[in-house]
Amino acid sequence: MRTGVRLGVDVGKVRIGVARSDLHGMLATPVETVQRGRGDLVRIAQLAAEIDAFEIVVGLPIALSGRDTPSTDDAREFAAQIARELAIPVRMVDERLSTVSANSALRASGRNAKNSRSVVDQVAAVIILQHALDFERAAGSPPGLIVDTPEGS
Repeated sequence: MRTGVRLGVDVGKVRIGVARSDLHGMLATPVETVQRGRGDLVRIAQLAAEIDAFEIVVGLPIALSGRDTPSTDDAREFAAQIARELAIPVRMVDERLSTVSANSALRASGRNAKNSRSVVDQVAAVIILQHALDFERAAGSPPGLIVDTPEGS
């Protein structure tokens, strides 16, 4: 297991959930919800710097069938933008059912969806990052795929 803090990101059309891991990569915890749009990349860069993240894990929303969706393309583009802006590696990991799991967890804790919209994004980011951490611990190799950026971009 690699040592170092990771930042987890759940990319949505309106909001971006952000989570972080501890230094030893054992536990993911929520950080904040960032509004999508002007300044979102700047805020993610600030958060990564504040926690001294060595890697960013971005959820890749794939349909249950395994096919890409419009959200898949959006998440890939956003991850590529992060990779171009920050000088740290960005990985994409399968996030199937993370938002469904986040909503279920919030309902089980007594919160309703209407009052939990910003929190659900953070919980989804926690789920994405925790799955990545658990995978790395079990497999002994980093999760997902590294986002490549063309030279000079």
